[in-house]
Amino acid sequence: MPRVSFREDRCKGCGLCVTACPKKIISFSDKLNIKGYHPATVTEEKMKECIGCASCGKMCPDCVITVEK
Repeated sequence: MPRVSFREDRCKGCGLCVTACPKKIISFSDKLNIKGYHPATVTEEKMKECIGCASCGKMCPDCVITVEK
């Protein structure tokens, strides 16, 4: 099963990954990271819907996303 993870401490909340995800499972966290941004994240229940396409990781300008297949 594919798994996507985010280095939330480095995310600047640009939202490119949110728009790139074909399954629309990425959203912004309610909490702030160390830089003061709402980082992108995927909840555990939505993680099951990930298809491992890595579109989110390709769009991320800061390389905070890792997709494991």
